[in-house]
Amino acid sequence: MIDLFWVGHLGSHAIAAVSMSMVVLFLLSPVAIGLMVGSMAIVSRRVGAMQWNEAGEAAAQSLVLSGVLGGLLSVLGWFLAPHVFPLFGMHATDMPQNGVDPSLVVHEGIAFLRIILACQWIFFLMLASFASLQASGDARTPMICSLTASIANIILDPFLIYGIGPVFVRCGISPHWIEGCAARFGFSSASLHGLGVSGAAIATVVSEVLALAVGLAAMRQPSHHLPLRRHAFRPNLGLCWRILRIGLPGSGQMFVRSSMSAALMRIVATCGPSVVAGYGVGLRWHMFILMPAFALGNATATLVGQNLGAKQPMRARHTAWLASWIDASIMIVFAILALIAAPNMMRLFTQDPEVVRVGAEYLRIVSPFYPAVAFGIILGRALNGAGDSMAPMIITGISLWMLQLPAAFLLSHKLHHAALGIWVAIALGNVIHAVLITGRFRSGVWMRQEV
Repeated sequence: MIDLFWVGHLGSHAIAAVSMSMVVLFLLSPVAIGLMVGSMAIVSRRVGAMQWNEAGEAAAQSLVLSGVLGGLLSVLGWFLAPHVFPLFGMHATDMPQNGVDPSLVVHEGIAFLRIILACQWIFFLMLASFASLQASGDARTPMICSLTASIANIILDPFLIYGIGPVFVRCGISPHWIEGCAARFGFSSASLHGLGVSGAAIATVVSEVLALAVGLAAMRQPSHHLPLRRHAFRPNLGLCWRILRIGLPGSGQMFVRSSMSAALMRIVATCGPSVVAGYGVGLRWHMFILMPAFALGNATATLVGQNLGAKQPMRARHTAWLASWIDASIMIVFAILALIAAPNMMRLFTQDPEVVRVGAEYLRIVSPFYPAVAFGIILGRALNGAGDSMAPMIITGISLWMLQLPAAFLLSHKLHHAALGIWVAIALGNVIHAVLITGRFRSGVWMRQEV
């Protein structure tokens, strides 16, 4: 969200480059999310049963798994980044559309992707530390870590994207004085210029390093009941397999969702770079609006796991329903805001009238269904927290691949305005997913799940 705000001032090509890159990153996130699901389910159960040493060992093993798998993806991502954009139908040799040059989209996107992908192991370790802290009952520290990372990103982005010189000039400082100061300290005037989209990637990585450092330091505090003794980091294949066994369906669920997003982006790309940019900004707003649902969902997963570990299944059920209704109320407010102010929300990122029109249209079509999405997210996280992660994966596959994607393809060809058909299909898929997840939760099967 922060990166997209700052690169938006570079032009629509930069927005499209970052938007398509984000889809790739989302495509890789299932591995990290799966490890989070597995570790949260096991650590929260052990904390609920007051088995502190076992909880600490599970947290340590999740860090080991995250570092290894994140490192492998970092190496693969660096080499595969140049081949990503043609898969989405974006080629450097394509003709410009609506003033957007596809060659710039591809060039900037590859540079952004390579930096982010090379540091995926940092992102994986960060999420693993957050999952263990949340499972121990500490949701405050991950929030502080995320806030620290966001503030660092906000500060670093303009300097790394535009350069120290241009930022100071916009603040009213004389460019001659800036160049004189740089020369005095041995820097050339070229060093004052920014790195463009690549600067946004570097700012993101630095921010994640800060968040990881705070998270790991917090895990070592005695108050978290996660004793990270040195021997706990020795590979425990049995425990690693239990984390993976619970997390794999969670990974599958996220892979179904992220791969569908990639396929959806492929359909959106046929509408041109401006539609890609508008969809990218609208999607960032969509994810920002859903942040309360993700936060409450993670808290719910922890509480469900701890209550099941303490042999309190009805309290776990009540907690999930309460969190769902709270978030549904929040989503109603956001839905009204999106319906009224969608164009102004888009203009915070870009002044391109076509990009603003497309993004506003997207937000106005999907926003009325945010309350339903709240139930789908929170009750789905509750099922994951109980260790019943296979059902959400199957439900996600049915609602997205069997319903949403075919509907997007058909409606984009049947309707005169292709993008409108895609937005309607997205809204339809969200509602069906929420209905199926709610039905699974109401069945109560998850209360008897063993981990």
